[in-house]
Amino acid sequence: MPNTTLVKFFEHNNWANFQIIEVCAPLTNEQLDAPLDATTKGSIRLTLQHMMASQQSYWTQVAGVAPVFDWQSPPDFDAIRVAAKITGEGLLALAKDNSGKLDTTFHYDGYAIEPWVVMLQAINHATEHREQIKSMLSTLGITPPRIDGWIYGRISHALNELLDEAS
Repeated sequence: MPNTTLVKFFEHNNWANFQIIEVCAPLTNEQLDAPLDATTKGSIRLTLQHMMASQQSYWTQVAGVAPVFDWQSPPDFDAIRVAAKITGEGLLALAKDNSGKLDTTFHYDGYAIEPWVVMLQAINHATEHREQIKSMLSTLGITPPRIDGWIYGRISHALNELLDEAS
């Protein structure tokens, strides 16, 4: 049986990625490519590209599958959405996997790696860059979406206010 907590982490990750992508999709090229000081990866466009390229790398490392996307040039938003869907669902499938794949150390780029390290990095990496993008959006005068765990808990009905109940 899969670890439901891990599954929920990756469901939130996918949801949060799409929230950021959809807020950024209508931005102008000037906004997407603005060299803002609030990030380590450059512009919003480059940060989104880096997020999806990294997510693909994490998925392919643990799943042992070939990369699907070539990230040599900045993709359009349709390609970003498709990449987020395929790689996000791939990581989620790993989180749900009962075959023991997440229990098997693998070799990659000169390292012996326990899969949990890559899965943890996938979550942390995306969270860091989404926060950077939110900061860049704020700098542009755009209100970023709330994508924290509390909001996701509410929309997924896992966090519900108790009414008229004695504490």
